[in-house]
Amino acid sequence: MTPPLRSTDPPWVEQPAGIPAPVPVQLSVEPPVADRRGYRLAKRSLDLVTSLLLLLLLLPTMLVLAAAVRLTSPGPALYRQTRVGQHGAPFIMLKFRSMRTDNDDAVHRKYVTALLTEEAPPDGGEAGFYKLARDPRITPLGSFLRRTSLDELPQLFNVLRGEMSLVGPRPALSWEVELYKGEHLRRLEVPPGLTGLWQVSGRSRLSMRDALDLDGEYVARSSWGLDLRILCRTPAALLGRSGAR
Repeated sequence: MTPPLRSTDPPWVEQPAGIPAPVPVQLSVEPPVADRRGYRLAKRSLDLVTSLLLLLLLLPTMLVLAAAVRLTSPGPALYRQTRVGQHGAPFIMLKFRSMRTDNDDAVHRKYVTALLTEEAPPDGGEAGFYKLARDPRITPLGSFLRRTSLDELPQLFNVLRGEMSLVGPRPALSWEVELYKGEHLRRLEVPPGLTGLWQVSGRSRLSMRDALDLDGEYVARSSWGLDLRILCRTPAALLGRSGAR
């Protein structure tokens, strides 16, 4: 039974009305067979210490960004969305809001569905981009936040709470998971992460299937050394904005 979500959101969050309670996703995902308690303990310890230090260090910056989001478009500073975590457990992921509040995700959902189910890339992206090249839902400030990945800073709270890790596959939406092929469900064997193998291997320049394949490779090869290499390569990927959208 999935434990109830804890409300430990940062103080500037406005609770949007009408957020539905997360519903567990039924998946046929088994926990890793190998007992790697030492690695998992070290990984969780790093997550706790690093996320806490970064939150203390970046809190002033996050408060400024939260104010900027509120002042430049109507709506709350944070966007809360139910995502699928380790072993299919749902959790509420936090991001700085980068879209208008009165948007419809039908076009984006149709585009991603086509990427996962059709052989030929659909129109709407550029050279393998798995995100829409021109998404009218994104605000001008939101475009900057996404390009620099600053919109993801609130996910440090998810890491601190144990719902995410510093390194791992990006957390998926439940309707995306329903479209996964069997081999892609392996990405749910580990906690989702802020950064991962595909983020430092091209980010949005990769096709969605390429990204899912790299997530599976990370699960198969996951180790303390691989996590450190990914963390070391992440700043260069962010500063270079390599494929960022």
